Amino acid sequence: DNSPLYPFGYGLSYTTFEYSNLSLSSDRIKKDGTITVTVNVKNSGKYEGEEIVQLYIRDLVGSVTRPVKELKDFKKILLKPHETKTVHFLITPDKLMFYDINMNYTIEAGDFKVFVGKNSVDVLEASFSVID
Repeated sequence: DNSPLYPFGYGLSYTTFEYSNLSLSSDRIKKDGTITVTVNVKNSGKYEGEEIVQLYIRDLVGSVTRPVKELKDFKKILLKPHETKTVHFLITPDKLMFYDINMNYTIEAGDFKVFVGKNSVDVLEASFSVID
């Protein structure tokens, strides 16, 4: 078996967290636009705990091969037992840009996936498109 023992972003805690209600403010944006990503995180355990909420983005088809998931943002939150917090991320053009084959820093129109979760594997997912 060639799979890693722990996924990227994995961490230990004395409590457990549940993610729900991932939503995007829009499913289409222009290259200079922004999208707000919202997710609820609940401490479902009996101890207070800190959680690192991680946001990953995947460009489904691009002119250059890119990683399957790229960590683009994260937020550290403190939750009391059974407390729920709504976490907001802003996807801005700089989070979608990359160096193309000519080494120009650019953003391309296309389809993207956004993943939010406690690590790179245990995530909720949504989709959006960048248009010209």
